[in-house]
Amino acid sequence: MTHWVTFIPGDGVGPELSEATRRVLEATGVSFDWDVQEAGVDVMDRYGTPLPEHVLESIRRNGVGIKGPITTPVGTGFRSVNVALRKELDLYCCLRPCKWYPGVRSRYRDVDLVICRENHEDLYAGIEFEQGKPETLKLIDFISELSGKLVREDSGISIKPISVFGTTRIVTFAFDYARRFGRKKVTAVHKANIMKFSDGLFLSTAREVAQDYPDVRFEDRIVDNLSMQLVQRPEEYDVLVLPNLYGDIISDLCAGLIGGLGVAPGANIGDDAAVFEATHGSAPKYRGMNKVNPMAMMFSGVLMLRHLGEVTAADRLELSLAATIAEGASLTYDMKPTRDDPTAVGTSEVADAVIERMNSASS
Repeated sequence: MTHWVTFIPGDGVGPELSEATRRVLEATGVSFDWDVQEAGVDVMDRYGTPLPEHVLESIRRNGVGIKGPITTPVGTGFRSVNVALRKELDLYCCLRPCKWYPGVRSRYRDVDLVICRENHEDLYAGIEFEQGKPETLKLIDFISELSGKLVREDSGISIKPISVFGTTRIVTFAFDYARRFGRKKVTAVHKANIMKFSDGLFLSTAREVAQDYPDVRFEDRIVDNLSMQLVQRPEEYDVLVLPNLYGDIISDLCAGLIGGLGVAPGANIGDDAAVFEATHGSAPKYRGMNKVNPMAMMFSGVLMLRHLGEVTAADRLELSLAATIAEGASLTYDMKPTRDDPTAVGTSEVADAVIERMNSASS
């Protein structure tokens, strides 16, 4: 079976990482028909937007995409391509597995967590009121009249919506993921002790959803307590489901447990489409230098293979990546004992090593 996949090389170091990832995915033996689409700062002059409509249509048509990092310039006014993709395609779950592999430098061992972050609601919904604006002052007066609570007139305000609908589907996703991949426990993360009507709603809805999954353990944790426990004993956790803001913060914390963003894959998934990507940035200063670690995007390719039902190929690629890391020779500078290690290899050489391992394992 041939899989049609939208392939977005990205900008900065994105094209180099994407090409290395394409090569290792094809080396698994799975048949792909790549629908190559350009997005990012490099297409702004042609289309007036970093995310042209035909790119979105390609993902809608194929149902699956994989993308390299894309730059969001500071101060230019257009929104992040990643945020736009999530909104336009209703990719409501940001999936971030965080797994430690022997050979990766970290203070921790045997970490194996999965983050399911809600993508659309919470403080990241973008409902904000700027300090000093007439509409902000009107809102402050309204809040005072409605609640009896005073808000300083020199305040900026962000609104935090959390709905039953949004919570139900992200928590359902987390439990379905746990079932599909043999995970034992789902932990809902919140601050319901303080925000009783937003995080409290998230927690009560999660508890209701959990009743439909008696085969999967369920628990909840207050987010600050969770942060401490992840640092102390991350092995106690399995699948974490979180509102948007906490999910953003905790996913980076968990990436730190396993060695950093260079080995942290990611996906944004909805009911009708999924886009797989490395979670790090585009590092434009390294563009064209064949230097940056492609592992995060390659591990994202593993996630994509599993999403496509190509489980055997996903396992082969993951084992080859793990073996390459453990052996330690064909790694980029950031994964070496020191960053100036003369034995460090380039982006394309990592792909060569991973492909060679897959070929050796199948011969």
